[in-house]
Amino acid sequence: MAGKKRKSSSMYTAAHNAGFGTAFMQGNGITKLSAIIFGLGNLIHKQIIRGVIMLSMEIAYIYYMISFGLDSIKNFITLGTKEQEEVFNEAKQIYEYVIGDNSMLCLLYGVITIFLTLGFILFLRTSVKSAYENQKRAEQGKSIPTFKDDLSSLLEQNLHKTLLFFPVIGVLCFTIVPLVFMILIAFTSYDRNHQPPGNLFDWVGLDNFKAMFANGSKLSHTFWPVLGWTFIWAICATFTCYILGMLLAMLINREGTRFKGFWRFIFVLSIAVPQFVSLLTMKTIFNANGPVNIMLRHIGVIGSTQSIPFLTDPTLAKITIILVNIWIGVPFTMLTTTGILQNIPKDLYEAAKVDGANAFVTYFKITLPYMLFVTTPLLITQFVGNINNFNVIFLLSGGGPDTVDYYFAGKTDLLVTWLYKLTITNKDYNLGAVISILVFIIMATLSLLTYRHTSSYKDEEAFQ
Repeated sequence: MAGKKRKSSSMYTAAHNAGFGTAFMQGNGITKLSAIIFGLGNLIHKQIIRGVIMLSMEIAYIYYMISFGLDSIKNFITLGTKEQEEVFNEAKQIYEYVIGDNSMLCLLYGVITIFLTLGFILFLRTSVKSAYENQKRAEQGKSIPTFKDDLSSLLEQNLHKTLLFFPVIGVLCFTIVPLVFMILIAFTSYDRNHQPPGNLFDWVGLDNFKAMFANGSKLSHTFWPVLGWTFIWAICATFTCYILGMLLAMLINREGTRFKGFWRFIFVLSIAVPQFVSLLTMKTIFNANGPVNIMLRHIGVIGSTQSIPFLTDPTLAKITIILVNIWIGVPFTMLTTTGILQNIPKDLYEAAKVDGANAFVTYFKITLPYMLFVTTPLLITQFVGNINNFNVIFLLSGGGPDTVDYYFAGKTDLLVTWLYKLTITNKDYNLGAVISILVFIIMATLSLLTYRHTSSYKDEEAFQ
């Protein structure tokens, strides 16, 4: 008898875990028909409320597709065919605009309809699997769960579904759908010459990507230097702040340093000031008639009518930006590394001292490996953040100095600030979308490859 119960239980578990294909192929006629009439298997087995909900979702989707969805898919394929026109109204003796299609809305509604269709397919799978589960329960003589049982399960074994429902819907609506919409723009001609609703834009395939990488094109001549400076900036900004912040923390934490709390407080003051205020202040300090240039004139380093182009010379502007970022970023690293340094076992330093290791050897053999083991994920995060560090570049140099050699970019522009100029200033949304995709691919690839080759990933349980 016990063996029969175990067999029955295992059969139900198999039915509960069965995929759509198994449920559809092994199900009876009612189960198969549930793929056409949602909730039929539930209604037959007296799960009225669950069946009605599923059937209502199907009816709502069909109504949506008939009234709006099919046209949305059609317009998504064409991105509109009728342009806005100016027509002379003879009765009023004036010119009037006749509203045409809006390519941006055609693209957006098409994306929404595609996601709703994917949701419809998910409900189809759920309908068939639920019918198959009820079928197996009925065959084994088990009771069919009531709607009250379903609600109870949402607060017990399916509590994770209840808690995740609204967050998942939010991520889907406000993150995934906009991302897909943005990605698709990269494959269109949505630029300053094709601005809806006055003008239509169309699908162009990979033409925007080809233009970005074509030899001799101005876009290509801009992309590669900007990409190179983006990497130089990210590497310098990440590792200078990291190393100098660590050294500062070590200096404050050493046994001979007095008033440790006071020194930490002094450096933390720079964090308390909003970053944009600090950057705008530094921009004022280093401009042509700022305090630095005025002081250099007074002490005779430069002529009375001269000024050092801290932010207007391409090379000097890049150096200035990196140095200002060090001043802003070092206190953050100092705070982060202070706690880690205090947790390094003192026995390691004592053993190294007994073996005759000097401070230089101790740093590279004990302190730095330990710090890298713990902070590698933070380093990767900071590196990615610096690739997308919009504030420092935009507020300090504005991407300048400008040059006619680049396509709407300056000598200190990063990919993210160039993207901003292309979209907000020049209305080349398709090119901005292309750059966004490339930035994501670069960051995701580098982050994954770097992390998978670190001790933090390979030996995350302990540090040896």
